[in-house]
Amino acid sequence: MKQLLKLEEIGSLLLGVYLFSSLDLSWWWFYGLFLLPDISMLGYLFGTKIGAWSYNFFHLKILGLVLFLSGLYFESLVLQLAGIIIYSHAAFDRIMGYGLKYETGFKDTHLGKMG
Repeated sequence: MKQLLKLEEIGSLLLGVYLFSSLDLSWWWFYGLFLLPDISMLGYLFGTKIGAWSYNFFHLKILGLVLFLSGLYFESLVLQLAGIIIYSHAAFDRIMGYGLKYETGFKDTHLGKMG
């Protein structure tokens, strides 16, 4: 089952890469912004509850989809880019075993305990 979930996330990451390729931007934007959602880990400075909430919010693939679709609707390149980055980053994290966090600690994820 884990391999099937990873395969699904690889497909999601490839979709994000494809969507980015449809934008008229240099690939440096994708590479430069790819790890930006991880800044949400700063929430852990205020405890595990706030840390888990902030991390999870910026690692929701649905947030990425909503931002991307809003960008299409409003013809906003910034929203499209933000959506693609969040969506792609979340897929990559899940491939690597970083799931959405529980309030009990950073290593407790919906994919199981990390490490």
